[in-house]
Amino acid sequence: MNHIHITWKELLLAQIVLFVAIGLQIFSWSISDSLTYGPHPLIIVSEIILSLVIGFSARHPQIVGRSLYRTFSFVLLGLISAENISSLIVVSRLLITQGSHLTGYELLASALAIFLTNIIVFALWYWEIDSPGLSGKKWSKHEKDFQFTQQELSRDFKGWTPSFSDYLYLSVTNALNFAPADTRPLTSQAKALMGVQALVSVFTLALVLARSVSILGQ
Repeated sequence: MNHIHITWKELLLAQIVLFVAIGLQIFSWSISDSLTYGPHPLIIVSEIILSLVIGFSARHPQIVGRSLYRTFSFVLLGLISAENISSLIVVSRLLITQGSHLTGYELLASALAIFLTNIIVFALWYWEIDSPGLSGKKWSKHEKDFQFTQQELSRDFKGWTPSFSDYLYLSVTNALNFAPADTRPLTSQAKALMGVQALVSVFTLALVLARSVSILGQ
């Protein structure tokens, strides 16, 4: 578990999109607390605290013991993922049964928030398992979990290493195409994560399209 240097700009970008994901969850909750399961305010507060702790400790690795890095990162991403999937289940039920006091536009906005959160959280998962991640630590036992095109073109991209923006692009393409555009998953954990993201994405987009047609048809 060697410490891997990450630039300040890369960490800042990751922190920004992380707080965007948390903000999207707050937005869904602000529409109606019926769109989420469990103690949502407590979950959000926990996510914010973990984000701040991880962001600070990534810049000051001597502050937090090595054994806590992985725990903090995985708990944070796990909380966001579980919250997002549970919101998808709730919104799906409301859209299918149409037994909600919420308007179609409110449910549609919530579904779009779920879709965007899905992209962000899985970009962070990919970055976490294959590269430094939020904690600045490489945890995977494999040399690499994803094969990028630039890694195959070593002559033109000598010394190239993927940054967070590369994993964000990977997440976007997987969410829209349900398959990577130019990056291949190499390990079972990478394939499992991409599979889960694709399933969440396809169900969310199906709900968005169905509800959009319903709204336009009114």
